[in-house]
Amino acid sequence: MFYSSFGILAILVHIIINYDVLIKNDYRDVMPAGSTYRQFLIGILIYYVSDICWGLLYERRLTALTYADTVLYFLSMVVSVLLWTRYVTEYLDESSLFSRIIRSVGMVILLYEIINLIINFFRPVVFSFAEDGTYQPMTARYVTLAIQILFYSSASVYSLYMAVRGTGITRRHHRTVGLCGLTMAAFIILQAYDPFLPFYAVGCMLGTCLLHTFVLEDEKAERKKHLEDLLHKEKTQREELEAARHKAYTDSLTGVKSKHAYLEAEMELDERIAVDEVNYFGLIVFDLNGLKAINDTMGHEAGDRYIKEGCNLICCTFVHSPVFRIGGDEFVVILEGNDYNNRNGLIDDFDKHIHENIRNGKVIVSSGMDEYRPGLDDRVQSVFERADRQMYENKKYLKKLTARSSS
Repeated sequence: MFYSSFGILAILVHIIINYDVLIKNDYRDVMPAGSTYRQFLIGILIYYVSDICWGLLYERRLTALTYADTVLYFLSMVVSVLLWTRYVTEYLDESSLFSRIIRSVGMVILLYEIINLIINFFRPVVFSFAEDGTYQPMTARYVTLAIQILFYSSASVYSLYMAVRGTGITRRHHRTVGLCGLTMAAFIILQAYDPFLPFYAVGCMLGTCLLHTFVLEDEKAERKKHLEDLLHKEKTQREELEAARHKAYTDSLTGVKSKHAYLEAEMELDERIAVDEVNYFGLIVFDLNGLKAINDTMGHEAGDRYIKEGCNLICCTFVHSPVFRIGGDEFVVILEGNDYNNRNGLIDDFDKHIHENIRNGKVIVSSGMDEYRPGLDDRVQSVFERADRQMYENKKYLKKLTARSSS
């Protein structure tokens, strides 16, 4: 149980620190070489299981089962080496000759071990068991471990060399891969000296912890930063779009809704009319009297002030309805809800203001109102045209009234 306890500890640490990758599989698509890294971790997990089983079976001298598990032990060991080479070269995005060599060496080690284990069935070359069930390591076992030591050492030296040449996070990752390889090489040396202590499992645990701490955590930070950048970019784009929309939908001189906004509102009302979702609404069309004369005699700045005064009068009267400036001195109000219900009273109040302005020589605004007629009107334009005609009738009346007031 002493031997297996190290493997149990290793497997618990392995699952805990790599939960996101092994169980949730969060990094398969977003982390570089995420799928290969998960395969590598699963390979290590299988190795831990075989190592734990070896200790339990060997203590009970279940020779046949221990033999079978020892075969699995060596296979999972060399498969983990192959998966490590694939992950490292894919993650570091290396396409050099050295990278191709270490990938090939990983495959050669696997094939070499498979051949040795097949031969071992007929003639012990890797391991054997004495009649009393005692495990006996053979020459091929030491050769396999020696090859792995040389392999991990060479890969580590190369990674550390690349770390010296690299900068920033790239240097950090190369250095981590190098330290991981050196850790494995050191514990394989210890395993070669004493086959009855789980040094290889301890080396795998330390190596994967290094990768998790200095590589995977960096990827988490990078992914978090990437997501934050995307959210910031999306927020900026949304704010820019909202600002552009506000600019397009707002009249720059008066601050009320623009002609573009009116056309969109008209289109939405037309769509509601088409599906019979509208029961009532009214339109009031406004036009400022005397703007041209003010522009010609007093200048356009005075004309702009005149437009603002007229717009302010409209807005102060029709507080609960959208006001649109659809031309130089033309405005439209769409009446719905309470303003529609109180339309006659509001128009009367507005006319009183205009009559008072005529007497005081202030801004004069002509207006004309009409209402949507279900079954007769199939679009907003029909209501607008009737309101516009009424506005022109009102304009004529106000001109006569202004002339009499002036005389």
